[in-house]
Amino acid sequence: MKKVNIFLMFFSVLFMVSCESNSTQDISVVVANPTYVSNIGPIFNTKCAGCHSSNGQNPALNNYENVKSAYINGKVLCKIEGSCGSIMPPGAKLPQATIDMIKAWAVNGYVNQ
Repeated sequence: MKKVNIFLMFFSVLFMVSCESNSTQDISVVVANPTYVSNIGPIFNTKCAGCHSSNGQNPALNNYENVKSAYINGKVLCKIEGSCGSIMPPGAKLPQATIDMIKAWAVNGYVNQ
C-alpha cells in the first residue's frame, strides 16, 4: 500500500509539472515590425480575450478590429502600463518588451498581416 501511495504522489507531481502552459512565451526582444496576426493577436488572445470577449467585459479584445479600436481610444496602453487605474492583465504586468512591441505595432500603423 505504501508503494502505491508513493507512486500516486510521484505521478501527481509529474502531472502538475507537465501542466505548465507554453502557448505563448514572454518575449525579451522587441520585434521590429510586429503584425497583429503573428505577434499582437497571440498576446491578446492569451492574456486578455479570456475576459474581454464579445460576451465578456468591455472592451472586447478578441480580434484585430476590437484591439485596434481599443488602442486608438486610449484604453489598451494605459491599462497595460498601469497608468490609469488597475493594471491589466490582473496579477502581473506584461514584460516591458511585450509592451514595447505593442507600441511599435501602433506606431507602424496597426499592421494586420
